[in-house]
Amino acid sequence: MDMHNGEMTNAALVVHEDHKNGGQQISLPQSKYSELISTLPARNDWKFMPLHQYQGSWYFTVYLEALLAAQEKFQAQPDDIILCTYPKTGTTWIKALAFAIVTRSRYSISKSPLLTSTPHDCVPFLEIDIGTKDTCVRDPENPLVATHIPYNSLPISITTLGCKIVYLCRDPKDVLVSMWHFLRARLPEGIDKDAYCNMADSFESFCEGVALNGPYWDHVAGYWKASQEYPEKVLFLQYEDLKEDIVFNVKKLANFLGYPFTLEEEKQGVVHQIIDLCSFESLKNSKVTENGVYSPDSPFTMKNSLYYRKGKSGDWKNYFTEEMGARLDQIVEEKLNDSGFSFLSRHSSN
Repeated sequence: MDMHNGEMTNAALVVHEDHKNGGQQISLPQSKYSELISTLPARNDWKFMPLHQYQGSWYFTVYLEALLAAQEKFQAQPDDIILCTYPKTGTTWIKALAFAIVTRSRYSISKSPLLTSTPHDCVPFLEIDIGTKDTCVRDPENPLVATHIPYNSLPISITTLGCKIVYLCRDPKDVLVSMWHFLRARLPEGIDKDAYCNMADSFESFCEGVALNGPYWDHVAGYWKASQEYPEKVLFLQYEDLKEDIVFNVKKLANFLGYPFTLEEEKQGVVHQIIDLCSFESLKNSKVTENGVYSPDSPFTMKNSLYYRKGKSGDWKNYFTEEMGARLDQIVEEKLNDSGFSFLSRHSSN
């Protein structure tokens, strides 16, 4: 999901009959966290793999194992910058922009690693690349790490050390549609995908808050409140604002990261060069996206192309009715009411 978005394991490629539970599910190998996970509340709304509730949020089994490993193992450094997103809210885009900004003194635009590697290769995922691997050699000159973990579940060292955090959110209606497409794309070919992931059921579950890393509104509220309490440490951005005024927001991002553009760079067009390098079209059409695979030889392997679909705002209108959209908006607004943040009045909220 832009976890990984809900990623299923290699075992996810084998859906089998689970006679005990009267349905079909994906089986997973035992892990050191299996006993803990077996004690947590579980739901089977998304059918192909159960969701477990941990620290107030819901996770697929394989993802929860990665999160638990990250909480146990990850030790932040004071200058780390954590890029935080809910799945399918523009993760790939914010990774690319932040990486291009932070590394521009090391690489010219024409030699940027983003031309030959994906943003996920350039900015490691806290859960997947660090939490689940025995060794993850980080580039000491790249302070960026990404995660989908809610604010209240971040590894303690991140908040203790006061690491900078960038959070990107998106219209919940588009988030659901993007997540739905991503999960369906990960299901094995040749099965009835609607039996495992149809829009009507996915919509109801999302409205109830039962979705990967959900409830979505809790994820947003956690980072929004942190940005209000620690504005010098937490930058809260919105996907739609990036789309509407990319130049302003890229400059804002660079300033927050501690890598502001000089007047000379602005005159030379560096800001626009980075925007073009990190555009949806540029990233989607690269050879590594078309032909490459993310995280090979791990439970999270998938084609790089699955991370790119349309990258547009308002695509939800092609998948559910205005009434459904209004219902989801109302639910999210009510849930966010105490936080002070509103998607429907986002311009006046910023």
